[in-house]
Amino acid sequence: MHLPVQALSLSVLLALPASVRAVFQDEVGHIDYHHELLGVPQRETTFFHRPRATEKASLLYTLSDLGVLGAVNPSNGAIVWRQLLAGNGTEGGGFLRAAEDQTWLAGAYGSSVSSWDALTGRNVWSLYLDGVIKDLEVMEITERGGKDVLALHQEQSATVARRIHGTEGHVIWEHKEVNNDIPLQVSTSLEKVFVVTLHGSLLSYNLKVIVLDILTGKKLDEIPLATKDGVQKPEDVMFVGAHSAAPIVAWTDNGMTKLNVNVLGLKSKQEFPLPPDTVEVEIHAPHTVQSSPHFLVHSRTKSGSKADVFHIDLKSNAITKAYELPLLQGGNAFSTSSSGSNVYFTRVTDDEVIVTSSTSHGILGRWPVKAEARKSGAIHGVSEVIKKSGDSYAVRTVVVTDSDDWTQIVNGEHAWTRLEGLSGAVAATWVEIPESEDLARTLEAEAHSNPWSAYVHRVNRHINDLQYLPSYLQSIPARLLSSITGSEGGQSTDKVARDSFGFNKLVVLATKRGKLYGLDAGNHGKIVWSKNANETPSEKNWDVRAIHADNAKGFVTVRGSEGQFIIVKSDTGRTVEAMPSTLFPPVDSAIVVDSDAGPWLLPIERDGKLADVQVGWAPRQTVVTRTSENEIQGFGYMKKDELATPVPIWSFSPLAGQHIVNIATRPQHDPIASIGRVLGDRTVKYKYLNLNTVVVAAVNSETSVLSTYLLDTVSGQVLASSSYEGVDPDKEISCTISENWFLCTYYGQYELRDSQTQNLKGYQVVISDLYESELANDRGPLGDAANFSSLDPVDLPTGPALPSVVSKTFILSGPITSLAVTQTRQGIAIRQLLAYMPESHSIIGIPRMLLEPRRPVGRDPTAAELEEGLSRYAPAIELDPRMTVTHSRDVLGIHNILVAPAVLESTCLVFAFGIDIFGTRVTPSLAFDLLDKGFNKVTLVATVVALFVGVLGLGPMVRKKQINLRWHAPM
Repeated sequence: MHLPVQALSLSVLLALPASVRAVFQDEVGHIDYHHELLGVPQRETTFFHRPRATEKASLLYTLSDLGVLGAVNPSNGAIVWRQLLAGNGTEGGGFLRAAEDQTWLAGAYGSSVSSWDALTGRNVWSLYLDGVIKDLEVMEITERGGKDVLALHQEQSATVARRIHGTEGHVIWEHKEVNNDIPLQVSTSLEKVFVVTLHGSLLSYNLKVIVLDILTGKKLDEIPLATKDGVQKPEDVMFVGAHSAAPIVAWTDNGMTKLNVNVLGLKSKQEFPLPPDTVEVEIHAPHTVQSSPHFLVHSRTKSGSKADVFHIDLKSNAITKAYELPLLQGGNAFSTSSSGSNVYFTRVTDDEVIVTSSTSHGILGRWPVKAEARKSGAIHGVSEVIKKSGDSYAVRTVVVTDSDDWTQIVNGEHAWTRLEGLSGAVAATWVEIPESEDLARTLEAEAHSNPWSAYVHRVNRHINDLQYLPSYLQSIPARLLSSITGSEGGQSTDKVARDSFGFNKLVVLATKRGKLYGLDAGNHGKIVWSKNANETPSEKNWDVRAIHADNAKGFVTVRGSEGQFIIVKSDTGRTVEAMPSTLFPPVDSAIVVDSDAGPWLLPIERDGKLADVQVGWAPRQTVVTRTSENEIQGFGYMKKDELATPVPIWSFSPLAGQHIVNIATRPQHDPIASIGRVLGDRTVKYKYLNLNTVVVAAVNSETSVLSTYLLDTVSGQVLASSSYEGVDPDKEISCTISENWFLCTYYGQYELRDSQTQNLKGYQVVISDLYESELANDRGPLGDAANFSSLDPVDLPTGPALPSVVSKTFILSGPITSLAVTQTRQGIAIRQLLAYMPESHSIIGIPRMLLEPRRPVGRDPTAAELEEGLSRYAPAIELDPRMTVTHSRDVLGIHNILVAPAVLESTCLVFAFGIDIFGTRVTPSLAFDLLDKGFNKVTLVATVVALFVGVLGLGPMVRKKQINLRWHAPM
């Protein structure tokens, strides 16, 4: 491609003065909403920490299961700062440690180790190493007085421990062990560094402790620890006090009857009995050198939870049981906090918060939990205990509940709740708010009865509805007042109901953790209902392959990759039907098909296979699947007896060496307001409107060539194709299709022609318009035919009717992903391309006319072209901040963007999900059918009233004058 790069022409900006204003300042928080999320906090990476030693206030830090590092203000739960360390779809993990009395945090994810400013979240330094990091700890005491970082990596056939300078980020020393061991933990005491690994083979592991010199990293000793088959995987080993005065390693036996504890550096271990019916064990201890070497063993049993507190003698390294906390029913979460040498254990139950000291079992404080904080059971948490005057204490505890919420409890009082369960969304769908079930049944009964019976039934129904007339009349003043003041009120915000503008809709959201949520899009994304889809159990994260809303029945169907599915009521979340993963084969995807029984979600099994269905459920259209052999196939269902069998009709394979990277399908709601485009000279170019089309993008990794194919899904015919060289196959390639155009984005090579030709690389978007003919006022080979068939060729020329393609390529100032096109009810408003910008964490709305492929190249537009709105082609498009629909918000990790039409033709509803949740309304052609929020309705009403009063006052005067004129004698 030969694209001269030049700045975006002034004529384009002048042509789009209002369209680029995606949202006005007074609309922020009014038409949009944003759930700013972190993800569910992990137990080992969540803590309170003072960002500055001179300040008394602490911040709450966490590295969530989505790879988001962030700081939260404990006073109100607001996010202070956050950083995305990994992309979507992470499986948890990562490490986060705080350096006592230091201004930085140490974090690690994947293979990189980083330091972050604790107050601002700015990156201090980053170190990218080989292999995968297995542990990260902070050395509290060093020879130079500062604090350093210990990192443990697993490289190819090697275990590598590194000491990294805490403030500068360079490696001080490195120790490598070439073996096949599995590295688990790096710990430090006052004098030594301990590296713990798993040695052996599967089901017969033993622990091995490598002792290193703290100054040089030189190996001092190697201590084997026999586990007697108690350790079968890395998760079976527990660590406590990794950088305390007496770090330990612990594990349980296979029967969960006893706990084995070893003080690192010793060759012996001690055994302690566990309560009967123990199912899980957790160990809690402080992580500072000055704290007392005490730790708590939390044992979860089938009936409840209990705890045992142990002390370590620093002289003899003997471990003794100090006391135990009683067995309590329900959810229990333990946490540890320290102040100097004092260690406190906080216990959160369903009914109360209890604080005890590590030295004795005496209760220092007990607070009953208020009702608003008892919504869910606590799983794990962190706490901060403050000693007040005398023997009184105060405690604030932040717990993660079984509903994936993050709640702070201060002395038993509910302080705030962060809805972190909404994060990690993998699928969502728009749902119309169901009408009353009684009304729906009544209308259905009237539709299936004879006209006279239906008429009588409707009259009786209207008479019965008169009982609601008084309440309706009482609501008129409030509705009138709200319409004058410009508010959208008049109804209770807690009631989910349809509105006349179509803004009130539900969104059903599914998360990777197996949760379902119903959100009220018309009430700032408020949660209407939530539930755990435990009827579809799975050992892995919930891999949702399809979600479909049946608005006629008020049902939502969610299908997982393991064959499981669940059907719920869209307004309440009540389960209608559910099937576990063992009863159906795994699926790759599912699509909505039409049948005699109505629309339903057809599952597509692995490798693109389709199963037989009953005749009444047979799809009426061609079903397109993707096989594991890099092929696309079209199937039709043939009816035979009581079953319908899928029969292959066509297949498509890209060029040799190419693999399919993206498939874009047309949205279900894509109305066409005009079949042609009126040009400046009053001629018409007719659009190629084939609803049975998909766009396939395939790339050759060796030659870096991207090919796009426009396929007819009925015949499998390639309607158009293009190739682009110098494309980076490792970066995301996205496509979308709407009306008579489609586009794809990629990162590739282009030529800059000035004094000398230069080959540059950048993010690009290529858009193609489809017309029936290259000529105006020409319908092409089909002529004025009302119908056509994709399977039957035309006479002249012979073969299928191919579209005329007009394409242009534009260079973008940054990457865009998660493409979507705005939708309106009738398709009259212009389209707008919505996309997520991962580098700026925002959603942008690019006007369709800015990407117009018919813009003249190398010359100024003629008068007729200017009348069409065309401007001179400028290949470089700056993604103007005024185009962002998220305003100044930081929207993180968007996975997909959903659009839906409102009742108003000007308005399109937008819902974006991923890590964050964002929703808004956009008006690509401005709000031409809705009064502006700033419209002075009071002045309008006052003017009408004044005119009415004036007419009433002037009426008698006019009549009197007319009468006097009649009695006036002529001269």
